[in-house]
Amino acid sequence: MSEQQPITDHVPSNQDVEVLLAELSAIRTEMINEAERCRPLLDAVHPNYRESARNLLHYLVLRRRDLRLLQRRLSTLGLSSLGRAESCVLATVDAVLDTLDRLVDTPLSSRLKQKGTIQFVQGAELLARHTDSLLGPATPGRGVRIMVTMPTEAAYDYSLVHNLLQRGMDCMRINCVRDDADIWLRMIEHLRRAEQALGRSCRVMMDLGGPKLRTGQLEPGPAVLRIRLRKDAYGRVITPARLWLHADAAASLPPSPADGILPVPAAWLARLRHGTQVQCIDVRGRRRQMSIVDVTAQGCWAEMKRTAYIVPGTCLRYRQQNRDEGWHEAVVGDLPRTERPITLQRGDLLTVTAATVLGRPASYDSAGFILTPAMIGCTVPGIFADLRAGESIWFDDGKIGGVIEGVEEERVRVRITHARPRGEKLRSDKGINFPESKLALGALTAKDLEDLHFVAHHADLVGLSFANSTADVEQLQSHLEALTGRQPAVVLKIETRRGFENLPDMLLTAMQAPCCGVMIARGDLAVECGFERLAEVQEEILWICEAAHVPVIWATQVLESLAKEGMPSRAEITDAAMGHRAECVMLNKGPHVMTAVQLLDGILRRMQNHQTKKRAMLRALRLARLLPKG
Repeated sequence: MSEQQPITDHVPSNQDVEVLLAELSAIRTEMINEAERCRPLLDAVHPNYRESARNLLHYLVLRRRDLRLLQRRLSTLGLSSLGRAESCVLATVDAVLDTLDRLVDTPLSSRLKQKGTIQFVQGAELLARHTDSLLGPATPGRGVRIMVTMPTEAAYDYSLVHNLLQRGMDCMRINCVRDDADIWLRMIEHLRRAEQALGRSCRVMMDLGGPKLRTGQLEPGPAVLRIRLRKDAYGRVITPARLWLHADAAASLPPSPADGILPVPAAWLARLRHGTQVQCIDVRGRRRQMSIVDVTAQGCWAEMKRTAYIVPGTCLRYRQQNRDEGWHEAVVGDLPRTERPITLQRGDLLTVTAATVLGRPASYDSAGFILTPAMIGCTVPGIFADLRAGESIWFDDGKIGGVIEGVEEERVRVRITHARPRGEKLRSDKGINFPESKLALGALTAKDLEDLHFVAHHADLVGLSFANSTADVEQLQSHLEALTGRQPAVVLKIETRRGFENLPDMLLTAMQAPCCGVMIARGDLAVECGFERLAEVQEEILWICEAAHVPVIWATQVLESLAKEGMPSRAEITDAAMGHRAECVMLNKGPHVMTAVQLLDGILRRMQNHQTKKRAMLRALRLARLLPKG
């Protein structure tokens, strides 16, 4: 009988049931034998996870084979199809076997009940207990926790942290790639103060940077400030541009976001008054005007209602009303040079070099033919020895893709195969992925080891970025043990194909500690495994972790448009709702993150009435009340 054959009305005979009984019994025996073979591995697991690790091994044995035909045959008998066996594998199999025994009207089999077998309710209880241990107690009315990534402002704005905690944040995430120990400490101090004020608890997770491959710096372009305006669909200005003018001898950061910063002489600046009209001619020869709308001791705010291009040396001038003292003139001081991105199209050749070499766009002759291909650096050029021609390479979270055509000691030639029809811009500090290459990279960098001195003493959870092997997990555990008697929980961040493939082994290693977790870091993972496979991969991670009773954090781009722009897409709402199948959902920073926390809290509260893991919760259905009229 092929798995493609349709299910018929055939009534299974005793012989059919006996075949099922033999097949499922053989699977059970294999599960028991595998757990026995791995006894030394199980003995190394912390007592908190001993039975969970055994359940994981049982699940891996169960999923070695294609079970679809077996599931269909069990379903025709009205039996469990094993589709929700993750948290209690052996108990599920035993329950089906016991029913099959009764169907053939024979005495119940004398199967030896395994000591410590996790029963149905116990599996869910173990996962809940491990989740509480990792992420703290749940917010009343919502079982799934909310994690929020901190912006730098959280170190200087206590109210931001207080309000996030008040609206439902359960875990503060600090990205060690950004900022430094002083800023991290301020963030944590604000959190502890908010906990006291609100009577709530919140865990702190610190993500180590890991060996993230990034593009190097580019040759700077011209020093020009382009002043942009927000316009509506008809080209009308919605809001004028906000410019911060400060004394060039003593640079002063604007007290709030600015569309442009102009250094000018202090004496000229001191004469400005509210309402003064400042004139200039920009680099294109266009006459422009700005209005002074606020004057402070540190600088002045001005508004401009037309687009302008300002460069160092641009002359600004004004004169006070009702005065005959003439024009007050000054020139704009030094401006930062703008980055000149590389525009890449399909078919282009790109040279990847060591990061010490500044990248630059391709150069062309007078006929438009390429003289020198575009070039960009890589922050870890040591990986070139691990690359091979024909392997793929991706930039900037998969926006640009290519194939390696040749590898030399200090450079790699890449043919671009994936970019938008009009080309894609590649900038500095963008991620690089080699999903098909076997890179000899450890998970901990020199900076990570330095950061661990702070992390080990202040974090509740440590995120192991780019976790790829058991050696990576063991290395982090060893360093944490050496630094402090306090043992923060390790969270395996799965963001590479290799990490995904080695997840079961890494879990068994992480479970040697009393507490651990897994993060589905979907940004890099999508690039590494292919966007078309992301949904499948994240499902498999959820299943494996449920079998191990290990909490999962659903991360990357959840409600991203809402957090950054103030308006979510419909797809993002659905994605956030799917995150309910994890134990925690992570939000990234953004100007509207407060609104994102509030919306996510509502979504998660509603979803827990409809679904838990793979199981639908049959809450009373409103539509069912509207019975058709006869």
